[in-house]
Amino acid sequence: MPWLQIKIPTSPDHTDALEDALLLAGCQAVTLVDTEDQPVFEPIRGTTPLWQHTTIQGLFDHQLDADALVNRMQQAMCALNIDARGPIVTEILEDKDWERSWMDNFKPIACGDRLWICPSWLEPPNPAAINLRLDPGLAFGTGTHPTTYLCLTWLDRNTQPGDTVLDYGCGSGILGLASLLLGASRMDGLDIDPQALDATRANAENNAIDPSRYRVMLDDRDLVDQYDLIVANILAGPLCDLSSAICQRLRPGGRIALSGILEHQADAVRTAYTPWIDFEPPASHDGWVRLNGERRN
Repeated sequence: MPWLQIKIPTSPDHTDALEDALLLAGCQAVTLVDTEDQPVFEPIRGTTPLWQHTTIQGLFDHQLDADALVNRMQQAMCALNIDARGPIVTEILEDKDWERSWMDNFKPIACGDRLWICPSWLEPPNPAAINLRLDPGLAFGTGTHPTTYLCLTWLDRNTQPGDTVLDYGCGSGILGLASLLLGASRMDGLDIDPQALDATRANAENNAIDPSRYRVMLDDRDLVDQYDLIVANILAGPLCDLSSAICQRLRPGGRIALSGILEHQADAVRTAYTPWIDFEPPASHDGWVRLNGERRN
């Protein structure tokens, strides 16, 4: 069914109060987005938070009177002593098949000289290439996001036959499974979301990867001592917090790729890993950065 969407520009300090007001008005779903279209609301520890200009969006039954909704929210904001940072607008969102729309826009992607990521419902454009057939299911990771692409191109160049690989925050399994197709001998995938483990297992089965070559787990205590390669595509804050734990899993001389990092966050992440890692020049794509290097002996 269609939805009535309301958008209220505000500041981060007022989002909780406005969310409560929207829910009291009958809102079915609330979303926070950046008015200036920055990618994430995830600051590095101790830095100024992003999204100083936040828009809170709410979805309502399409039959609700839009003008009455705007008036109600204006009254609530007045009572809360909150000023809007721009006009409050409403629009009707027409119903659509979101899954079909997403599938139509997910196309095969070349990730370096050898590797292609191909949706499971399409034939690979280059059957002779290394083709990872992917159905992300309920877990993040298709290769379309710049951070995933940056990690895949790094794996395409750096995976050697026999490597052991740790995919830290495996999501759909795209990075770890790609390393296996590129010649790695074993891969461990770690994630905090059980759905990620299910998605990784399903994608491994779709690519005929022997279950003896990979493991997926929720607890880092189940990892082996050290790996030849580590790839961690998560977020800058957790990367900084986990720097010691991640580096302890990388053997001396082993190689690491870190992503999920915005350009302004790269220095903080690099600093967190400098006690262990000698970094190469960073790679960037659409405002995102990959940091890669080697653990010192």
